[in-house]
Amino acid sequence: MPNTYSQIYLQFVFATKGRQNLIKTEYKDELHKYITSLAEKRMAKVLAIYCMPDHLHLFVGFKPTISIADFVKEIKVKSNNFINEKKWVKGRFCWQEGYGVFSYSHSQIDAVVKYVLNQEEHHKRKTFREEYCEFLEKFSVSFDNRFLFDFIEDKVELGDS
Repeated sequence: MPNTYSQIYLQFVFATKGRQNLIKTEYKDELHKYITSLAEKRMAKVLAIYCMPDHLHLFVGFKPTISIADFVKEIKVKSNNFINEKKWVKGRFCWQEGYGVFSYSHSQIDAVVKYVLNQEEHHKRKTFREEYCEFLEKFSVSFDNRFLFDFIEDKVELGDS
């Protein structure tokens, strides 16, 4: 589109189905490369990507012509298929339904890139649930606990009662 200028930076966060630790360290780099290629085909510029065993952070420069929902759907569906074709997990790999998407200004890029790339250290101090709820609160996103990701902690609590 001529004369259309934009500056959109989005961080996507989504989890493995059941929040199982399915993304093994030895496959992480290959998965990062694959998801980066998917994003770039959709004209998004990957600024940072990091897969934890049970969830993923993807920080991109985004074009206004891209549908957020279509972008995430394609990333999740194609990476599901990629992981299953590689047979990296027993049974069938799948991302959970839903995702978080959070927007940032240009001045925040360096801090967000560092945050995404520092996930290993970050999660030594904080669970994914704590992290995700903090995102929702920080960005003033209304949410109902019943409809958040299927958190492993919920299953443990239910089993203990």
